[in-house]
Amino acid sequence: MSSRLLQSTIVQIKEATDRRVGVIDGSGVVIASSDLSMMGTKIADEGGIVTAPGEKLAVINGRTFKPSGGAGMHQDYAVFVEGTDETAASLCIIASVAVAGANAYYEEKFDRTSLIKRIITDNILPGDIYVQARELHFLADAPRAVFFIRQVSGADVGLLDVLRRMFPDKQKDFIISINETDVALVKETAENVTEKELQRTAAAVEQKIQEELGLRTVIGIGTVAYRLHDLANKYKEAQTAIDVGKVFEPDKTIISYESLGIGRLIYQLPSTTCEMFLSEVFKKSPIDALDEEMFTIIMKFFENNLNISETSRKLFVHRNTLVYRLDKIKKLTGLDLREFDQAIVFKVALMVKRYLDSREA
Repeated sequence: MSSRLLQSTIVQIKEATDRRVGVIDGSGVVIASSDLSMMGTKIADEGGIVTAPGEKLAVINGRTFKPSGGAGMHQDYAVFVEGTDETAASLCIIASVAVAGANAYYEEKFDRTSLIKRIITDNILPGDIYVQARELHFLADAPRAVFFIRQVSGADVGLLDVLRRMFPDKQKDFIISINETDVALVKETAENVTEKELQRTAAAVEQKIQEELGLRTVIGIGTVAYRLHDLANKYKEAQTAIDVGKVFEPDKTIISYESLGIGRLIYQLPSTTCEMFLSEVFKKSPIDALDEEMFTIIMKFFENNLNISETSRKLFVHRNTLVYRLDKIKKLTGLDLREFDQAIVFKVALMVKRYLDSREA
């Protein structure tokens, strides 16, 4: 715990008593005291009082001591009060409770996982990030990847335990519960980690969750952050990967932000702009004029890189039949899919239409 917070707690206790009150560390040295002249002095044997059972008081050299924490636990410090009478004992217990409460508050608010959570959720001032990182002896500038894991076939709190077993290094990997269904994994990576390596990590996570919990998940992967303050943007990227993937690649369960391509740009456009684009592209007739058979031909044509012979083979139709149907699509839409530039426009228009449909759903 921060020595500044310890001293602040002791100063508040001092206002309620004229007794000397303080805290010693594991070596018996005073690290906080109502009498500043005692700071840094050794008043107890190394480890003797601090590691004593937490429920017992110790009386040594005219002082009453109370180890921190509970019975049977390893202790980091002990509280002391000047005197050996009942008042000293009562005051020592009260002071121990106050210091333990301050310590619990500090660990809850200022441990590394909490710091990471406040960074990715934009719940900390930028200037405080590195101050708290220094206090926690936290390596600020290191490559870290953010994985956003969403449960889509139910919610199981056991997901956190599964992830903690997979990533037990609490100094480098941080597992953060966002809500009932979503969990963020912030993992330190190699300096030159590739997108494929991150996808392999996500695939291992997905498989483990499926094996142990029987849950289906979708995992979004942000680009690598090299500074702590970049984690918030990378977390948003991982969320965006899931949202965009749901629209344009609904069959995928692992989506990298880097691989979103033009879908990422379309997702950021306002609906009015998208509607104007569609009306400009399909001047002759709306895209809805195309029937299911035409859409099948179009998608297969795109899959085969606008190759007529390969597409006709995959569709089990004669080459001339495919040419006839492409001509029919051209008459309806005004776009010749055999021309590369026009095929690109049509492909983008299809994605825009899919995006608008998802907004209305």
